[in-house]
Amino acid sequence: MKSIRLIIIALCVLTLTACASSRSAEIYTRDQARQAYVVQTGVVTDIRAVRIEGTKSPIGALGGAAIGSIAGGSVGGGRGSQVAAILGGIGGWILGATAEEAVTQRDGFELTVRLDSGRMIAVVQEADVAFRLGDRVRVLSQGGETRVRY
Repeated sequence: MKSIRLIIIALCVLTLTACASSRSAEIYTRDQARQAYVVQTGVVTDIRAVRIEGTKSPIGALGGAAIGSIAGGSVGGGRGSQVAAILGGIGGWILGATAEEAVTQRDGFELTVRLDSGRMIAVVQEADVAFRLGDRVRVLSQGGETRVRY
């Protein structure tokens, strides 16, 4: 029985991390592949560190509720076990939602770019590429999404 609980917990953790979406300039979704992008060039004029919030899907909450219910249901016996399962499920729901958001947060940059046209834009993306003030960059835009690349 304990091994089944451990397997369920491991699957829930894997599910949480698999659901994290990327805001990286280096990662494209399947839908973004084979699309035309508008490309502009410019210079990085400001870099500010930011934190990109994590996902808030029902998966973390439901996974937490399942784990909490299983853990609570294993306490005591009879009616006490049922109450513990309900309370464990509620606590797990809250903890699971909080854990999902925390696990999927990312460090990011707010990059301000003066485009060659003279226009200034700011783009927030994951901090997976190091930029410096004065760097010449390309700004790719398509379908409401923009990314800064070398």
